[in-house]
Amino acid sequence: MLYSVRGKVIHMEQGFVVVECSGVGYRCQTTLSTLKNVKQGSEATLYTHLNVREDAVELFGFYSLSELQCFRTLISVSGVGPKMALSLLSELTPSQVAMCVSAGDVKSLTRAQGVGPKLAQRIILELKDKLSPLASSENIIDTKGSVIADTGNIPKAVAALAVLGYSAADVTPVLSRLDASLTVEQLISETLKRMGR
Repeated sequence: MLYSVRGKVIHMEQGFVVVECSGVGYRCQTTLSTLKNVKQGSEATLYTHLNVREDAVELFGFYSLSELQCFRTLISVSGVGPKMALSLLSELTPSQVAMCVSAGDVKSLTRAQGVGPKLAQRIILELKDKLSPLASSENIIDTKGSVIADTGNIPKAVAALAVLGYSAADVTPVLSRLDASLTVEQLISETLKRMGR
């Protein structure tokens, strides 16, 4: 319903910011990384997710689209609510979350407040299942139908970016122009930069 809010940041506290748009202050719950990227008194654009429950209507705001995509992917996991997703994204960047899922890194996920080993394993299991067709393929085919890589880190980067909600068709044209010898994290970071996220 609400794609984004843009206006002056009129108030900040731990866990949320208030953005004033046309005289209306929107309270957006957010992550530590978004809080670091906005300043009180300056203008900001936050990409939003509206969460409607029986007892509450909550607005979540993020500085980047990649953070919003990762948030939405995390809350699709059973047992992970919006507050837990914020906790994870306050501890880890979207690319780090993707790397943890791809590598099965339970320990890094449990650094987030409230995330125990069982929940971390569930996050990895449910998100890896979503990636299984992509992760199991040996070749990644770009939009023109040519194979861009059959080994190395590009297939892993495509799989990790899928955790953030990006399709192979979206990312392969960008990845095909990058050096395949880069690490998976470098490929993810550079792809997100080039896609303007």
